[in-house]
Amino acid sequence: MFKSSRWWLVKNVSKLLTSGMHRVEFADFWMGDQFCSLVFTLSNLYYVGCVYATGIDDTWRRCTSNPGPRWGIAFLLASLPLLVRLVQSVKRWVDSRLITHLINGGKYGSGIIYYLFYFLWREQGGQRGPIFVVWCVFATNYSLYAGAWDLLMDWSLLKPHAPYPLLRPNLLYNNTIPFYYFAIVTNILIRFIWVFYIPEDGPDFIIRTFIAGLLEALRRWQWNFLRLENEHLGNIDQYRVTREVPLPYSYDEPSHDSDNEDEDDDRRSTTSRSWRRAHRGGSVSDNTAAEVDA
Repeated sequence: MFKSSRWWLVKNVSKLLTSGMHRVEFADFWMGDQFCSLVFTLSNLYYVGCVYATGIDDTWRRCTSNPGPRWGIAFLLASLPLLVRLVQSVKRWVDSRLITHLINGGKYGSGIIYYLFYFLWREQGGQRGPIFVVWCVFATNYSLYAGAWDLLMDWSLLKPHAPYPLLRPNLLYNNTIPFYYFAIVTNILIRFIWVFYIPEDGPDFIIRTFIAGLLEALRRWQWNFLRLENEHLGNIDQYRVTREVPLPYSYDEPSHDSDNEDEDDDRRSTTSRSWRRAHRGGSVSDNTAAEVDA
């Protein structure tokens, strides 16, 4: 709705396409994470173009039922966000030398392999065979890898001595504690949404893919709240921001108490100057007596 917001979006999206050529800030990898949840949308760009080129009639399903060698286009589009995040993780490791960024990059690398065997399995018509087994293995690895990273690193949950079990000591959403437990459970379940593709009977494969993409968008929606909360708490720990509320008054404004103190200071300074003059002109006792007589 605002020109500045549109320009911010265009600028940060363009930076994703040049990952590795500049320093990775929070907005960069946060935007990259959002695109990782758009794998369904990106992978279907080719099929949408195919349907419009072929014609929206009874033959449109041939674009998805028998993609042939063109499955590679869908795979490249689907793995593009994961590849961007992998490059960003390597770049952050180069800049900081923190091994944590390489571990995070391994998560996206395993995701690329997972989608590779997924599209290979789809290209074979969803048959049970060696490709199906390998896909299940890498899908399980990616789901555990990404789910553990969400809970332990992105959200910093599952702390052993937290006031609320399995959460963290500091919470910003204190009025919605059940939301944390709901997010933990649903995040893990949606990470394993790929098992929805395995049964041979049931809804159409395209409908399953749409449901999986919708649930992933909902998972990312709740992920954003806890990820930004954890980032804010991390900034507090590193003294980048503060949780202190500004006082409703300024220290520079004179108050009634300060005026009295200033008067006392002036009175003391006047007495001190009088004592010095008396000390120069005569004895202390004589001048003191003179002051008393006055």
